[in-house]
Amino acid sequence: MSTSSEKREASLLEAFIPIIFLVVFLSINVSIFGDDALSGSNQIVLILSAMVAAILAARIGYKWADIEKAMVKSITSAMGSILILLMIGSLAGSWLISGVVPAMIYYGLQILNPTIFLFAACIVCTIVSMSTGSSWTTAATVGIALMGIGQAMGINEGIVAGAILSGAYFGDKMSPLSDTTNLAPAMAGTDLFTHIRYMAYTTFPSIGITLIIFLVMGFFNAVPETSIDTVEVLDAITSKFHISGWLFIVPVVVIVLIVKKVPAFPALMVGTLLGVVFALIFQQSVIAEVSGYTGEYWKTMFVGVMKALYGHVGVSTSNEMVNELLSSGGMFKMLNTIWLIMSAMMFGGVMEGAGMLRVIARSIMNRIESSGALIASTAGTCVFFNVTASDQYLAIVVPGRMYADLYKEKDLAPENLSRTLEDSGTVTSVLVPWNTCGAYHSSVLGVGVLAFAPYCFFNIISPMMTILFGYLNIKIRRLSEKNKS
Repeated sequence: MSTSSEKREASLLEAFIPIIFLVVFLSINVSIFGDDALSGSNQIVLILSAMVAAILAARIGYKWADIEKAMVKSITSAMGSILILLMIGSLAGSWLISGVVPAMIYYGLQILNPTIFLFAACIVCTIVSMSTGSSWTTAATVGIALMGIGQAMGINEGIVAGAILSGAYFGDKMSPLSDTTNLAPAMAGTDLFTHIRYMAYTTFPSIGITLIIFLVMGFFNAVPETSIDTVEVLDAITSKFHISGWLFIVPVVVIVLIVKKVPAFPALMVGTLLGVVFALIFQQSVIAEVSGYTGEYWKTMFVGVMKALYGHVGVSTSNEMVNELLSSGGMFKMLNTIWLIMSAMMFGGVMEGAGMLRVIARSIMNRIESSGALIASTAGTCVFFNVTASDQYLAIVVPGRMYADLYKEKDLAPENLSRTLEDSGTVTSVLVPWNTCGAYHSSVLGVGVLAFAPYCFFNIISPMMTILFGYLNIKIRRLSEKNKS
C-alpha cells in the first residue's frame, strides 16, 4: 500500500486528460450510435475513461488498491439508486397488468386535450413532486401515465418528457421532503427553511417561464394536433382491462407513504405488491395472456405475475399504438441503466479518489473576483461535477465544501451558496445521459436523454436564473446585512 508521501498532486493537464478523453469519445459514440449509444457503447467509453484516469493516478503515486477502493466506494454510494431502479422496473410491470397505468391513460385522455396537455402535465408533476419530494417517484408514477397519454395524443415524446421532468424537478428542489433540499443547506451552512425561502426568488420565475413556454407551445400548435382516434384508443383499452376508479388506490397509497417519509424502496415495494393484488382481483384475463401458460389456474397466475415483474410483457389489442403503450420491460429493462450507472461511478470514483476533480475545482476558484463571477463559477462547477462525477449528490457536496469559505470571504450569506447548489446541481443532473438521474429518467420514461433534454425548460432556465441574479445583484444577501438584522 502506498503512503501519502509517495503520492503527488496531479497537474491541471493530467487532471483534464481523462475528461478530454471522455468527452471526445462520447461525442464520437453519439454521432455514430445516436440514441442507441446507451445500449453499451457509452458504458465502454466510461470504463475506458476510468482506466485512463487510473493510469494517470498510478503515474502520480496511487497503487491499484487505492484506485480500486475509490471505484468501489463510488459504486457503493449509488447502490441505493440501483435498488430503487430495480423496484421501479417491477412496479411498472405490476401497474401495467393491474390496469393502473391503463386507467390513468383512459381517464387522462378524456380530461386533457393536446392544447393544454403540456401545461397541465407540468402542473400535475409540480404538485406530486412537492408532495413527495422526489422527481424519481413522480416520474415513475404519474410520469409514466402522462407519457402514455401524450403518446396517445400524438405529441412528441421528448416534449412530453420535458414537461414531466420540468415539473418533477420543481418539487425535487423546493419540497422540504426532498433529500437534495436538505443536503444543500447542510453543505452551505444554513437552515432548511431559510434555504427554501431564498430559493423561491429564482425558482418561481423559472417555473413561471417554463409554464408559459408549454402553454404557448400548445396554443400555437408547436405541438402537433392529434391524429389519433381517441374513441378507438379508449375502446382498445377497455377491451382488455377492467377500468375502475378503485385502481387509483394503488398510486395514492404510494404517494401517501412517500409523504409520510417512508423510504423509497419499501414504499415502491408496497406499490408493486398492491399492483399484483389488484391485478389478481381485476385483471385475471390479462395475467393469463401475458403468462402464455395454459396449465393450472394458480400456475397461470404465478407465471403471469412473475413475468410482469422481471421481464418484458405486452398486451395485444386491435390498435398497434395502444399495444406500444401497454408494454413493460420489468426489472430486466433496468439492467442496462444499472450498467451505465456503475460505469459512470467507476470513472467518477477514480477522478475523485486521485484528487483530479479537486485540482480542476481549485483552478476555477483561483480565477474568481466578483460575487457574480463566484455564483456563476459555483453553478458551472455543479454542472461540471454532474458531467464528470455522474451523480447529483457529488455535484452538491463537493462544490458546497469547495466554496463555503470563499462565500464568507466575499461577505455572502450561506443561503446564496445553498440556492446556487440547488439551482444548478440538482436540476442539471437529468440533462446528462450518463448521470444517475439522466439514466434513470431515460429508462423510466422510455425516452433518450438527448430527446428530452432540450425541452426540460425548467432545468435549463434555473442555473441561468441564479447566474442572472448574481450578476445583477438581485436578492444577494450579505453577511454584514444579516448580522445587522
